[in-house]
Amino acid sequence: MKIADPTQTTLVNEVKLMLEALPFDGARVLELGCGKAEKTRTLAETGRVAEILALEVDQIQHAKNLQITDLPNVRFAHGGAEAIPAEDNSFDIVIMFKSLHHVPVEHMDTALSEIARVLKPGGLAWISEPVFAGELNEIMRLFHDEKIVREAAFAAVCRAVEDGCLSLKEERFFNTRSQFDSFDQFDARMIRVTHSNHSLSPDLYRAVQEKFAAHLAPAGATFLNPQRVDLLQKPAGN
Repeated sequence: MKIADPTQTTLVNEVKLMLEALPFDGARVLELGCGKAEKTRTLAETGRVAEILALEVDQIQHAKNLQITDLPNVRFAHGGAEAIPAEDNSFDIVIMFKSLHHVPVEHMDTALSEIARVLKPGGLAWISEPVFAGELNEIMRLFHDEKIVREAAFAAVCRAVEDGCLSLKEERFFNTRSQFDSFDQFDARMIRVTHSNHSLSPDLYRAVQEKFAAHLAPAGATFLNPQRVDLLQKPAGN
């Protein structure tokens, strides 16, 4: 296992990649850290899955998710990966988009154990994490440096595989694209988010704005972001 592959430059839509790679037909799915439920909706509207339990730890966003009433095969619940409110062996697939590094470091091992607990034997976990690299990352690290927590998340995955509670079925590296029409949009999407308390001083805010402006063109600012997916599987005998 490796944390990054700088030689990989393939650009993909990760949701499309996941839909093609995983056996969703008739599956019971757990989504950890569903955020605004955009991926939840995409998956639910394919008509392929039997049920989705979508967990979100941010109380503000969870309250908004509860207002969604047009996804009858989705149940929203408040909770984190380190304490999944579900029975043992109850899901065919667990998906976790860029949220393992948001789990407190001291609870990351527990989160992987919980994922193994709720997966059915032979079930799959799609653990997607951003690689600490790229031009957008260089802007973000000015006010939100995630190097340590991303490394800790990768180490937790490695320990889960070494311990045997999950096996590594495949590791994938690719790029995704982020696009912002303006700095105001970047501000709304990346700084003024409800799940993190980014309190920037005026000087730091100006520094972020200036670094972003270097990438701004008439059509906005586009960034390619390196990603890693660890596709894990619960051993059939567990």
